[in-house]
Amino acid sequence: MLSLRGISKSFGAVAALADVDLDVGEGEVVAVVGDNGAGKSTLVKVLAGVHPPDSGTIEFEGREVRLESPTQVHALGIATVFQDLALCENLDVKANLFLGREIRPFLLDDVAMEKRSWELLRQLSAKIPTLSVPVAALSGGQRQTVAIARSLLGDPKVILLDEPTAALGVAQTAEVLNLVERLRDKGLGVVMISHNMEDVRAVADRVAVLRLGRNNGVFDARTVSTEDIIAAITGAADNVVAQRASRTADRTSQGSDPR
Repeated sequence: MLSLRGISKSFGAVAALADVDLDVGEGEVVAVVGDNGAGKSTLVKVLAGVHPPDSGTIEFEGREVRLESPTQVHALGIATVFQDLALCENLDVKANLFLGREIRPFLLDDVAMEKRSWELLRQLSAKIPTLSVPVAALSGGQRQTVAIARSLLGDPKVILLDEPTAALGVAQTAEVLNLVERLRDKGLGVVMISHNMEDVRAVADRVAVLRLGRNNGVFDARTVSTEDIIAAITGAADNVVAQRASRTADRTSQGSDPR
């Protein structure tokens, strides 16, 4: 559904991304992980239309596209939920869902917006009792739910989630991860940026590792170990897997010694 090839982006002399590839299929959750400065935020902003790439190609639904602005990207079918959520805490749930996208903006159709709001929240099995509650009164998980529901307004095909469980408690994290699974069940492609390996292993189908702005491995989340992922993130050879491979190689070498 979404395919990136050779994406590069520099800011002055600093190469934030260098020849990055990424594929996201329909109904698939791809976690993008990496250390601070690995290029995750830049990748999200490229996909969101904030930063145009310097080089490389992007295909969406089988055709090459240019991601030139957030508005154009959203109209194309790619929605982004940034880490700060961009919610207005003094407004209620319904107002936040439709802020800037009001139905009949010169004569607000309050009934239609309320109906659509409940439809979106029910799709996510959201635990929000009323639309009239100010966002400031919601929990972290509920706020994330509102932000994700808002991203569904344009019926996107792909959703980018930037650190969706950051600073959340255990119960709120579980609530958000359930939302991610529901997005996958709806057939959406999901790109999830995360530092939390437990969250990644819980919902991701594949794990793409970035290191120093480059690809450093794509793994099947069902079979890869946390140690393998961390080794790819840090570039460390001093891990259990590498040590075992080294011992096996040494034994093979000694066994083939003609002496």
